Amino acid sequence: MSRTTLPFSSLIRAAAATGVAALTLTACGSGSGTGSTSSGSGSVKVGLITKTDTNPFFVKMKEGAEKAAKENGAQLSTAAGKFDGDNAGQVTAVENMVAAGVKGILITPSDSKAIVPALEKARAKGVMVIALDTPTDPESAVDALFATDNLKAGQLIGEYAKAAMKGKPAKIAALDLAPGVSVGVQRHDGFLKGFGATDKDVVCAQDTGGDQAKGQTAMENCLQKSPDINVVYTINEPAALGAYTALKAKGREKDVLIVSVDGGCTGTQAVKDGKIAATSQQYPLKMAAEGVKAVVSYAKDGKKASGYTDTGVTLITDKAQDAIASKDTVYGLDNCWG
Repeated sequence: MSRTTLPFSSLIRAAAATGVAALTLTACGSGSGTGSTSSGSGSVKVGLITKTDTNPFFVKMKEGAEKAAKENGAQLSTAAGKFDGDNAGQVTAVENMVAAGVKGILITPSDSKAIVPALEKARAKGVMVIALDTPTDPESAVDALFATDNLKAGQLIGEYAKAAMKGKPAKIAALDLAPGVSVGVQRHDGFLKGFGATDKDVVCAQDTGGDQAKGQTAMENCLQKSPDINVVYTINEPAALGAYTALKAKGREKDVLIVSVDGGCTGTQAVKDGKIAATSQQYPLKMAAEGVKAVVSYAKDGKKASGYTDTGVTLITDKAQDAIASKDTVYGLDNCWG
């Protein structure tokens, strides 16, 4: 929702050079820039595939993977789709990395279902596959998932919003991600669970793709439909800031409660500035670092990571509510990303 240069093999370099237009491939490390690393040709090869290479969330994820690769003597290859939803680009990246001999692939799926056949082929060839941040559908399509508990992240801000309303009737707007995307569904459902509401209590729901401009348009549409909205749930902080802009234009920014998920530095600063009441902070650097370590461990002992590893979530707000566990923006800004 919606994430600098790392080493990659000569095979991937060749594929990119011959016109794999759906991919963005980057390289980094202490090597010469030709795909080699300081760990040498015998090091464990790890692949990281993100949804895009521009979103601060995924930039931080790459940083975490790069640091862990250097610390563990691994060779890291990275790829990304040209846009969020570029499944074809991710499929090509998986195929290229398998051909390059990676021991494991870490991936944030753009399409949780469509990517499954490519991942199954990779696993059939002995490659361990770990989903980061976004689960596949079904989750069993990968060996393991390292991610935020997105249902919990949504539930935390739902509980917070309920407490902050102090019994006042709520007119809820939901600025969501896109239909069928697991992260969006889980955060949305978690918010409603935490608030003690259902979709019938949502007076306006709009998809934003996690984009700030689309978030603003969505909020404008919702205000036209229901001018008395007083609670806004957003899929991420860009969407939240878009909502804030629309509300401010109507003079409503001070009497509408906005809550969100992600914990990026821009979003956390927006909490400090009073634009967003609270956000659930997640930790992409940790997801990637733990994933790299798991691949290196698999290469050494043959034991694959399995199941779900919760990489943590923290409610960030400067307006704490009784009985709702939270940290302030000092903590949030010390641990943010982007």
